[in-house]
Amino acid sequence: MGKIKLGIIGIGNMGSFYASKVLKGECPDFELVAVADINPARLVWATENLGNSVTQFSTAEELLDSGLMDACMVETPHYVHPHYAMECMKRGIHVLIDKPAGVYTKQVREMNAFAEKHPEVVFAVMFNQRTNCVYKKMRELVQSGKYGAIRRTSWIITNWYRPQVYYDSGSWRATWAGEGGGVLLNQCPHQLDLWQWICGMPKKVYANMKFGKWHNIEVEDDVTCFVEYENGATGTFITTTGDAYGTNRFEIQMDKAKLLVEDDRLRVWEFEMTEQEFSRTNQSPFGSPKVQELEIELDGSNLQHTGVINAWGKAILEGKPLVADGAEGINGLMLSNAMHLSAFQNKMIELPFDEELYYEELEKRIQSSKKKESVVEITAKMDQSWRR
Repeated sequence: MGKIKLGIIGIGNMGSFYASKVLKGECPDFELVAVADINPARLVWATENLGNSVTQFSTAEELLDSGLMDACMVETPHYVHPHYAMECMKRGIHVLIDKPAGVYTKQVREMNAFAEKHPEVVFAVMFNQRTNCVYKKMRELVQSGKYGAIRRTSWIITNWYRPQVYYDSGSWRATWAGEGGGVLLNQCPHQLDLWQWICGMPKKVYANMKFGKWHNIEVEDDVTCFVEYENGATGTFITTTGDAYGTNRFEIQMDKAKLLVEDDRLRVWEFEMTEQEFSRTNQSPFGSPKVQELEIELDGSNLQHTGVINAWGKAILEGKPLVADGAEGINGLMLSNAMHLSAFQNKMIELPFDEELYYEELEKRIQSSKKKESVVEITAKMDQSWRR
């Protein structure tokens, strides 16, 4: 195979962002050959920006049946990520879906089962934050065993500020029928994925969630969540799109160290001995273990979206590892679904939860979802979106 012939379903914010990266040569294994979008205005944009060599289609189905491509990126509203992923697989087309993998785990589980029947297709998910050397190193240290067990995790990720015009920029945004959730489904899939990728999945989830607290929207824009792990460790996850000057701080307390990521920097404080050993042997009522802050060597890599796309290309051409296999998309979604279910029922939710019950609760909200009367269609530049 020479270059991989690439198609993109949906050329809004993210689809156009990826198209430009391929055309600029940042993804050298790919050749952009076709795009599809149901919005005629986006096809006008494609004519003006992508050139005559890129064929345009007004529906995804026309693109998928064209026979023009070897691989496809799915850049649509969340609900149809699994549908188009499976349509690609049916046709033997390699597929990369954007986050989240879907809106509810029941549909993503169906997609993952379908993927198992099509091992010839390379299936990936856009978890670009996994390419950040800061989080990669944090995961390596946590999972190495050298610092013992996790005792507490805490992530405050409130720098996802969005003004009202953001929500007014698309008819599907921030509605139960169009998006299926708010800050957890749109902004936080990356952090939810990293949280479980680094620390593992919790067993219990309790969430306090506010719907349309800071914006005129149906879905959640303010979340405070408590979790408990198998070993008794606890964790918190706090997020919102309502803080005009927010914070991104992820801290993990372990038996023999504290790890902190903030301002794109990893800091590690290593204890002389585990807290358990110190507490057992120490004779000072207000004593604490001796600690030293380590110099953490990082390779500086942070390839983000292009890193995911290029790894996907190498997996197709050479069988090399993906940044994130598509099947892994269910884990972070399981956390957000559990948080929603906890808020819907105002109680602690144990994992695995009743996926049919969650779907029923979601369906109630879909049925009462209101169509937006006025929408200002805006396609924003996404070059720095990953930083927030």
